Amino acid sequence: MIKEKKNEQTASYATYKRSHTWIENSLAHSDEEEGSGFDWKLVRMFFPYIAQYKTPATWSMVLMVVYTLLNLLNPWLIGLAIDNFITRSDLVGLGILSIIFLGVNIAMWQAQYWQVWTMSWAGQQILFILSADMFKHLQRLSLSFYDHTQIGRVMSRLQSDIDVLEAMLSSGLLSMIGSVISLIGIIILMLAMSPLLALLTFVVLPIMFVIAAYWQKYAQNSFRRTRASISLVNSTLQENISGMRVIQSLVREDRNRSEFSDLNAYNRDTNLDSSKIAALVLPLVEVVAALAICLAVVYGGVLVSQGHLLVGTLVAFVLYINRFFDPIRDLSQQYTQLQRAGVAAERIFQILNMKVEIKDDPEAIELPKIKGDVEFRDVVFGYNPERPVLRGLNWQVKAGQTVAIVGPTGAGKSTIISLLTRFYDIQSGAITIDGYDLRKVTQKSLRRQVGVVPQEPFLFTGSIADNIRYGRLDATDEEVMRAAEIVGAHDLIIQLPEGYNTPIRERGRNLSMGQRQLISFARALLADPHILILDEATANIDTFTEAIVQQGLKKLLHGRTAFVIAHRLSTIKDSDCIVVLQAGQIVEQGTHNELLQSEGEYAALYAMGFRHTAGAAV
Repeated sequence: MIKEKKNEQTASYATYKRSHTWIENSLAHSDEEEGSGFDWKLVRMFFPYIAQYKTPATWSMVLMVVYTLLNLLNPWLIGLAIDNFITRSDLVGLGILSIIFLGVNIAMWQAQYWQVWTMSWAGQQILFILSADMFKHLQRLSLSFYDHTQIGRVMSRLQSDIDVLEAMLSSGLLSMIGSVISLIGIIILMLAMSPLLALLTFVVLPIMFVIAAYWQKYAQNSFRRTRASISLVNSTLQENISGMRVIQSLVREDRNRSEFSDLNAYNRDTNLDSSKIAALVLPLVEVVAALAICLAVVYGGVLVSQGHLLVGTLVAFVLYINRFFDPIRDLSQQYTQLQRAGVAAERIFQILNMKVEIKDDPEAIELPKIKGDVEFRDVVFGYNPERPVLRGLNWQVKAGQTVAIVGPTGAGKSTIISLLTRFYDIQSGAITIDGYDLRKVTQKSLRRQVGVVPQEPFLFTGSIADNIRYGRLDATDEEVMRAAEIVGAHDLIIQLPEGYNTPIRERGRNLSMGQRQLISFARALLADPHILILDEATANIDTFTEAIVQQGLKKLLHGRTAFVIAHRLSTIKDSDCIVVLQAGQIVEQGTHNELLQSEGEYAALYAMGFRHTAGAAV
């Protein structure tokens, strides 16, 4: 019954996967891919991080060795007490040995305490640097990575996988080394005490190797499926929470709940499978350990009865057998953790090894203060190189001009904007500002002088004032208020409960779309870019707010080179030049009146859509 239910859940997951548009990218592919065994190259990737904290790591290893060696003394001291003091009723010697035994265990406690503390400290520092490197690398990755990657998958690596590595670096790795040292020490001591008894005990080792081989066969893929399933759950949660307004408006709650239930069940089942594989090893090790103890007690008892072995030595030997299987049990658990950490490390380093497509040229220079002359020379570009969006685009814009870009969906309007900010690199041709090729200047110096106001204004957690000065942190309160006044946002802001100190909820959801857009205008103005891009920036503003914005836009655009993408006539009719794009090429350009008189593509667009908006806005 359980198996049938599990098969149904797996089938539901497969149905869910087929029924959705899955974007094929390296992260999604790696989540679904089942690899082979543990890749020890991953361990070498950590060396640069560990090397930064080699001193505490070395001390931790030394303390771990001290703890392990002291721990090995305990059975020998107990055997010594039985054979030399208890059987001879030597209470003085027994008392001295008891004090030594207590001292050894106190030293063990201190060694273990400082070993755990130093390694935990070093592990946390390493993870701090690793997380910082991931965040830094994510900021450097081009927009094409985010175009094809579910954010939930990235968040899973930043959170869940880092947590797995934390456990491994803080204690697991050194514990494995300690277990190996302990195992070698016990084997040496057992052989020294009784070679025949030791060899008899080691008869069970082939059974252990068979168990380990069986476990290794299934563990790695199981842990990879577990990490993949939680990544998928996280990405689905992120998508559903972000799109809650759409979900509720289309009454998709029941359907989405059912789909998430299938994914959640798949995640549960993969975790149960992983737990079952891990839980299978320990009981088998216990059974093998019991078998070894039975053999030792029976044969050792015979040796004691024949006078070939002392009772204390047999007791110590049995204690060593228990300790012999302790590191084996520990290694089984720790290797399970190592397998999990290996999968986590693989996923983390996959992001860190992602190629940064948009890089500064080694000889790139700082772009000096610009006037704003822009030129596109034979520009060819496509998100898929085999299907270009722009096909040999040639276009010149003079400094201080306001240029509107219109055209049907897919004509290449937003693509031009993305190339001008160098979010993508062109395939051929050149884009220049004041004669400087964008590929020959640093990205930071370019983007400091190019401002973008998107259609969907993105506000960050903090106050309204914080968001306005987001691109210029040294701006005074007076400058923030002045920027808001120019774009017409000041009167709306001071009506809010706390004015400019009003806290903004996630993505600005406690503000209207018009308020958010006005704040983004003020932010762009305060950053004082020399080239300004409005990407459908007034599309979501009501007619009343737009009347306020239009006055602010005139001041915002004054003296700057501006590129305006819009479908409202009121936004573009006063532009110095209107460019009509079609299939990645310019088919018309001129002023509003010139293009209407030519009765070409622009006149057709005006007749279909612009005229409607004009009546309300002009």
